[in-house]
Amino acid sequence: MAASLSHRLRVFGALLAPFAAGVALSGCAGMSETIAPAFADPGKYELYDCKQLEAERKALTARTADLQRLMDKAETGAGGAVVAELAYRNDYIAVRGQSQLVDDAWRRNRCRETPPEAAPPAAP
Repeated sequence: MAASLSHRLRVFGALLAPFAAGVALSGCAGMSETIAPAFADPGKYELYDCKQLEAERKALTARTADLQRLMDKAETGAGGAVVAELAYRNDYIAVRGQSQLVDDAWRRNRCRETPPEAAPPAAP
């Protein structure tokens, strides 16, 4: 009887552990968007002019896309979700926080996108 109870407790523990880990990780996934600004310096872009902000926005957009691509690629492998979380998530959150701060400074400075340069006319 005691051996049967011990076996049941082990089985219950083995089933409960993955469930608890899933609940814990799902809670972390929802937090990333709200804590992103905490990973960035709020005063970093205060003295940037519109030209500097535009360059920074482009660089951060490219970096965000790179990190997202790396996380997506990592998730395709075995244990990839854990690898993506450990290897890239903190950088991704930090870059998202910086992007939010750059966008705030962009709006505060009333900046406008620089139109793409027109190609010179072809020589006749």
